[in-house]
Parts: sequence; structure tokens; C-alpha cells
Amino acid sequence: MNDTSPDIESHYRAMIMERSGEERLKMGCSMFDAAKAMMQAGILDQNPHASPAEIRRALFTQLYGHEFNAESRAKILAAIESASHPVTK
Repeated sequence: MNDTSPDIESHYRAMIMERSGEERLKMGCSMFDAAKAMMQAGILDQNPHASPAEIRRALFTQLYGHEFNAESRAKILAAIESASHPVTK
């Protein structure tokens, strides 16, 4: 769905392109951080007692899980789990 007129879309793109590359990168990073915060809120809404590791696993799955085959995804999720347990001597 696209409900933006071509004139407005063109004007918006021109405004964005007037910004420096650094400003556009900062905007993109800020939007990514906001999206992650919204996903985390959704995870916690579904499971209010989720541990930090559970949240990291769920975020990984939502953001990147589709980019890996099942074997690779399982290895990454296992690494996320093991990273959440500090090594003790």
C-alpha cells in the first residue's frame, strides 16, 4: 500500500538527501534502536518474566532468524545462550 503522492514522496526524499551521510546514518541507527525497543516490549508483553537471554534469542529470531538455515540458527541461538552464562573458575 502506498498512500503518498509522488510529489510528496519526491519532496521527502529530497529533504532526506539534503542531510549529510553522517546524519542519515544516525537517523537509521535511531530507527533501528526504536524498532528493537518495540520488539522487546512485545516480547515482554507476551512473557513478562523473560530473562535477558530469552529476550536476546527472541530478538535474534525476529530480526535475523529467517536469514539462516535451521542448523546455523541453532548454533547461533546456542551461542547466545552460552554467552549469557559467565564462565567461573
